[in-house]
Amino acid sequence: QVQVVESGGGLVQAGGSLRLSCTASGRTFSLYAMGWFRQAPGKKRESVAGVIWSTGSTYYEDSGKGRFTISTDNAKNTVYLQMNSLKPEDTAVYYCAAALKATQAYDYWGQGTQVTVSS
Repeated sequence: QVQVVESGGGLVQAGGSLRLSCTASGRTFSLYAMGWFRQAPGKKRESVAGVIWSTGSTYYEDSGKGRFTISTDNAKNTVYLQMNSLKPEDTAVYYCAAALKATQAYDYWGQGTQVTVSS
């Protein structure tokens, strides 16, 4: 089992920045990947970015390319999402998730952190 806890959300004006943090605990030696997802009101949850834990390889969905940066502190089992040039359409609950090597599926989810971007 792995537990993940996000932090760092808040209210920011359009064009501003926020950094989200997510720390994993438990069977972190089994981590395969960690990812960020978001869900806006009335919309389906969507992927934002992710990182393969062992290699540091990252991926981004189109919504965040060029504006968002995912990074890790492996010693702290923490993944960050630096979000710059935020837009009102980035407003959502942001979730962190962890995938273990056994399934390579995002089976472990945090409680989410609200990001609100005002125009």
